[in-house]
Amino acid sequence: MKDILEAILSDDAAASDFAALAVPESYRACVLLKEEAGMFEGMATAEKDPRKSLHLQEVPTPQPGPGEALVAVMASSVNYNTVWSALFEPLPTFGFLERYGRLSELTKRHDLPYHVIGSDLAGVVLRTGPGVNAWKPGDEVVAHCLSVELESSDGHNDTMLDPEQRIWGFETNFGGLAEIALVKSNQLMPKPGHLSWEEAASPGLVNSTAYRQLVSRNGAGMKQGDNVLIWGASGGLGSYATQFALAGGANPICVVSSPEKADICRAMGATAVIDRNAEGYKFWKDEHTQDPKEWKRFGKRIRELTGGEDIDIVFEHPGRETFGASVYVTRKGGTITTCASTSGYMHQYDNRYLWMSLKRIIGSHFANYREAWEANRLISKGKIHPTLSKVYSLEETGQAAYDVHRNLHQGKVGVLALAPEEGLGVRDHEMRAKHLDAINRFRMPAN
Repeated sequence: MKDILEAILSDDAAASDFAALAVPESYRACVLLKEEAGMFEGMATAEKDPRKSLHLQEVPTPQPGPGEALVAVMASSVNYNTVWSALFEPLPTFGFLERYGRLSELTKRHDLPYHVIGSDLAGVVLRTGPGVNAWKPGDEVVAHCLSVELESSDGHNDTMLDPEQRIWGFETNFGGLAEIALVKSNQLMPKPGHLSWEEAASPGLVNSTAYRQLVSRNGAGMKQGDNVLIWGASGGLGSYATQFALAGGANPICVVSSPEKADICRAMGATAVIDRNAEGYKFWKDEHTQDPKEWKRFGKRIRELTGGEDIDIVFEHPGRETFGASVYVTRKGGTITTCASTSGYMHQYDNRYLWMSLKRIIGSHFANYREAWEANRLISKGKIHPTLSKVYSLEETGQAAYDVHRNLHQGKVGVLALAPEEGLGVRDHEMRAKHLDAINRFRMPAN
């Protein structure tokens, strides 16, 4: 591993140099153990601690098969699927690995008693398998997390509809929270040259998800002038949705939970910001009953911020806690797009406000390769910026997941894998200088 890192840090190693490097037989990875999948049974979600379930240990290095690539991971990041995996919710991920393992001889490698998790990376290609022509050893890359087989016709208009679509590092093994990762070559994209390794690793999953959900024709198809309600607008997903809305000429109405998060939205350029805690919105009277009066109060507040207009698009991801309000405040003929349920999967809403007002609910899950490529292209062009707030070491991944679980973070939190320190990997210093304030916008002060 030392020789690999030295070659990457040298900045001038050629493809032939990387091809000549020996790939280690094992590497360090953050894993969940199958034997511990029941460790949190009977506990409330809030009481579960990912620091207890995530382990850093040596695992054998897989060999890349047809259409695959082995990547030296310089940095990764934590997503909500990292937290769900570590809490074994809603189900332990080992069921995903078992089902994938039954698909073919090649996929059997994923069905292991440990699960290397993580759905983001920035790093360098070490090896490619048969049939890979677009990438070679030494290429600096980021990876999106869509894993597909594409043997069915269903996926050929939109790869997200492939019956064998999976999220790498969540529903497959050999994820990015490790020193080496195994990906399919059609997950790879060029690393933005003006970003460091940890900055480049942070947008992947959430940036692509927000792009499809909000911008793509497969999602809301946002247009100029749209009023877009963005829940958690300074968070991992919402911070990208806010940027897409601003860059696309829409009007984001940013919902946050603290004055500090409101300030971040304003720093991005948003002017319509609602601090839901400060204004005391409680959409549920109790565990079983929502409060339509609060929906109406919320809608009135939105119209105050939009000059009397209702919401065209709702960027939904909290789920149960907010969904009833989201459906209510959307204008007639408007759209609610949903990609997650961080506050609960069982959504409830008054269907009269949906059917009688011809509103649409669109389910949106990650992004296809083209959407992910376009989202990454906007990062590379400096149109959209990473929202990295804090960086942890690989040894601290459990703490990073804990902080995300407890909502102690803002934007995205990064994890250094092989990178020995922050700030490495920048190639385009001129472009970086131009966008430095935006790149550092979410950065939290060092303790």
